[in-house]
Amino acid sequence: MSFLISLSRLIDALNRKIGDAVSWALLAAVLICTGNALVRYVFNYSSNAWLEIQWYLFAAIFLLAASYTLRRNEHVRIDVIVGRFSKRTQVWLDLIGFVVFLLPVTLLILYYAIPYAIESIHNQEMSSNAGGLIIWPAKLLIPVAFFMLTLQGISELIKRVGFLAGRVPASEFEKQAATPEEEIEAIKAANKLN
Repeated sequence: MSFLISLSRLIDALNRKIGDAVSWALLAAVLICTGNALVRYVFNYSSNAWLEIQWYLFAAIFLLAASYTLRRNEHVRIDVIVGRFSKRTQVWLDLIGFVVFLLPVTLLILYYAIPYAIESIHNQEMSSNAGGLIIWPAKLLIPVAFFMLTLQGISELIKRVGFLAGRVPASEFEKQAATPEEEIEAIKAANKLN
């Protein structure tokens, strides 16, 4: 079990780094979108390449942030119902969800996405838009993202089993988002500093 817990922490650290990198992709997408809009209105000039790079960045954000979101336990859930159960029952429901739904779906998507991306790379697929970009990097994001989501699912599975075995505290997989009250306090504290 110690090896599995170490593996889980390694996967968590990797997805944390990917999540941090994706946050910079969001900034880049916003800057490119703003710059493209300004150039279009001021100089009456636009380029399909600039539009497509925005799409690619948004695709990267959406796809690569999924595993980071799972790591932070912030995916959409039915907390109103599940929150009434004991922690142990919640963990069993998570285990069932990971084994029956998450992992089979991510593996199925991987099964189809890998040949899809390889074919695009092999053909050096390009956009059909005038001045468009190469497409294969965007298509390669699909298997990479679902591989990372599969790994994170395995990590979450390990943590839940570790919790049931008494080896992992619940804090390892509980939601990490700030509550509205904590956000208000943080805003008040920041305003006092200014």
